[in-house]
Amino acid sequence: MSRQPVRRMIEFLELSKTYGTFRAVAPLTLMVPKGEMFGFLGPNGAGKTTTIRMMMSILVPSGGIVRIAGLDCQRDSAEVKRHVGYLPDSPIFYDYLRGREILQFIGEMHGLTRAESALRTERLMSELSLDQAGEEFAVNYSMGMKKKLGLACALIHEPSVLILDEPTNGLDPRASRDVQQRLRKSADQGTTIFLSTHILEMAERLCSRIGIIHHGELVATGSPQELKENVTSGGTLEEVFLAVTAESEDA
Repeated sequence: MSRQPVRRMIEFLELSKTYGTFRAVAPLTLMVPKGEMFGFLGPNGAGKTTTIRMMMSILVPSGGIVRIAGLDCQRDSAEVKRHVGYLPDSPIFYDYLRGREILQFIGEMHGLTRAESALRTERLMSELSLDQAGEEFAVNYSMGMKKKLGLACALIHEPSVLILDEPTNGLDPRASRDVQQRLRKSADQGTTIFLSTHILEMAERLCSRIGIIHHGELVATGSPQELKENVTSGGTLEEVFLAVTAESEDA
């Protein structure tokens, strides 16, 4: 039997966003195959979060489309969300629900039975070192705890795609390690991961391919090794990043 071609799990086709004369995201064409962990890098204000918000139908594109699992993220937004786990940069929770209650509620909202949601809640809270805080109100969670709870919410329905906006931003080293270990586990299980971050070391360690966006335009794409060889003749990923975003220093 012949092997099936690589499935296009995430596909951008001339996706763009403008505000008046300001171009937040230039026409973006990019494909992320099933099972890849793709790092989306760029300076602050480069267009990373805008791109992710269009993927999640929070923003309406000015042009083009983005598809996830073959579904149009705008037209089929409800169906897309069944396939996707999303972690925003600053997750927000009901202050006076307990962490365990929040996670179990999200699981049931995704169609899990109460028993299934309870089992997955316990497993995820243990994996992310939140089990001792399960009965604590969310208002008392630190930033790191909220990020980990947000990741657990993104994972509880076992999505085929994870979209993560700065998942380790503001975390201490131990919390960052917990998050990265869980992302590796998801990747090993075949989950497609679209990871926006400004932490170059993490992107190089976790991602099989990287795209760098600058002033809304995708300026470099490839594996970390390819980028280092082609852009800086064997330099570091930091040198690659500085080379392709050099204009930011003049802003």
